[in-house]
Order: sequence, then structure tokens, then C-alpha cells
Amino acid sequence: MKVIECTRYGTPDVLQWAERPMPRPGSHELLVRVVATTVNSGDWRVRALHLPPGFGPLGRLALGLRRPRQPVLGTEFSGVVEDTGVLACRFRPGDRVFGFTGSRMGCHAQYLCMDEHGPVAPTPPQLGCEQAAALCFGGSTMLHFLRRARLAAGEKVLVIGASGTVGSAAVQLARSQGARVTAVCKAANAPLMHRLGALHTIDPARHDFTALGERYDVVVDCVGTFAPEETLDILTPGGRLLLLAAGLADLLRAPWLGRSRGLRVIAGPARERAADVGELADLTARGAFVPVIDSVYPWSDFRLAHARVESRRKVGTVVLRVSGQTKQQPAPIPA
Repeated sequence: MKVIECTRYGTPDVLQWAERPMPRPGSHELLVRVVATTVNSGDWRVRALHLPPGFGPLGRLALGLRRPRQPVLGTEFSGVVEDTGVLACRFRPGDRVFGFTGSRMGCHAQYLCMDEHGPVAPTPPQLGCEQAAALCFGGSTMLHFLRRARLAAGEKVLVIGASGTVGSAAVQLARSQGARVTAVCKAANAPLMHRLGALHTIDPARHDFTALGERYDVVVDCVGTFAPEETLDILTPGGRLLLLAAGLADLLRAPWLGRSRGLRVIAGPARERAADVGELADLTARGAFVPVIDSVYPWSDFRLAHARVESRRKVGTVVLRVSGQTKQQPAPIPA
């Protein structure tokens, strides 16, 4: 089978085609033919070794000193079950599925194996394969952080970097839990944010959201360009600051930041959970969550897809179409 390999750290040019043996499913595994996958900020950061401040040496130890230890990137996929292990009974060949490999990666391949009880679920029937492939990275990340924040209905939430993969998921998932959401985004993206459920938008090019006098119960920082102290000042008593792209210093300080003021700072990696993938499928079936697609690239244009993500101008998720076509129409953005 064909895979895309990252043979060393660098620009998108370091990515190359490679041939790998076809994987064989274990007794409780599924062999999935990948129809679509995504290129997200995690893939860009690993490929370019572009890590949050302070993580350079630690990142090399974790990812690989000279090249990625796992050369096949990609954290999420959608596809069709091709075969199952002898004891697998949850899915059958021909079933449409989507899933999340997370830090294990390996989705930039024509085939992959997944534990049938792992982060994999039936594809919601109203989604095409391109949209299904984009459900997990942003969706599962935000389910993890909103769960840790113990978000309550009626609370005010500010999402910084709302137009990206994770930010657009944050707007929708916070809204689905009854929050009143304000999105920080470019003016051109404001109509999209309102369609996703944001009550208000703030254009950071025109307004400093820290100086508007508003207070929020939860601030979700998806981009990491603001010092935590700046955003702590706009929290209500008992407020929570979610740092999704924290540097090492802020990650280490997080347990103590704001404690004297009764505030909480929540940071750290999000874990892959099978239950979250199932919840995302349910939310999508109810029309409460639809991944935003920036662009869809053919499999052969993987370098262009990486360049699009690295430009930091995308709105939503960049998708790679690996094989075949989907007959399903894209689901509408929630009204």
C-alpha cells in the first residue's frame, strides 16, 4: 500500500511517497480502507518540529531526534471496513467508519488497523467521507477541555482563534452545552461563527478583547499568542482559562496561575477516548456539530495541503481525499 512518509524534519518537501506492506488486523481489529484523512496543526508541528515555546529538546526526545519516530503522520480518518479480525464483531466489511489515532498517528496511508473498541465509530449517514474525516481532531480536543472545565449551561465563553479546526469545534460544542459564546476571529469569518452558534464576534484587528470590559466564565485560547495573565483578567470569579497551545513554562505554571484569585488554568494534552468519538457521532446526528472544511486536496497534493496548514490562513480543516468519491452530500452548517 502507499503511505506518505516524513523522512526528516523540514518543509513540506520532506514528505515522500513510500510503499508499506498491507497491515493485517489482529483478532479484535478492523482493517480500514482510508477514503479521507486530514492535515492538521499537529501534523504540521511534527513535520516541521514547530513546537510551542520550550518544547524543542523535549519534543525531539518524544518524537525522534533526527526524524519522526512515526514517519506516517495523520491523526484522523474516515473510510470503509475492508476486513475484520476473527473475534471482531462490532463492525462488518463494507461499514463506513471514522476514527482517531491521535498521537499514534498513521492515518496518511491507504489502509490502517484499529481496535474495534478503540476510538472508531460508524460514520453518521448524513456526512460525506471528507467531513467525517474531520470530526475528531478538533471535536475530541474540545470535549476533553470542556469536560475538565465543567462547563455549565448559561455560562459565557470566549473562544480565541475561533475559525480554526479546534476553535470552530469549541464554538459549536460550547453552544451545544448551553453556553453563550463569543468568537474572536477575523471580520470575514464572523458570518460563519454566527452560523456555528456564536452570539457575538470580536475582530482582533479592530478591538482588544481584554479592554472591552466584558467578563467570561471560560476563556478558550486555541492559539497561544496571549500571555495567560492577559486573559485571566477577563475571567469572572471562579472562571477557567483553557490553554490549548501552551508553551512549556505556562504548562508548568498552570496549576498555580490564578489560584490566589479563585481562578483555574487548564492545560496539557488531550487524550483519545473511544467514548468521545461516539459522542461526536451522536452530536453530528443531532445536527449539533458539523466540522468546518477549509479545503479538500487530492491524495497526490499532500505537500500543498501541508503548505495550506502552515500558512495559518485556513478556516476549519484541510482534508486529503485518499481514494474513491463520496456520494453523500455535505451536511449543512447548523442554523
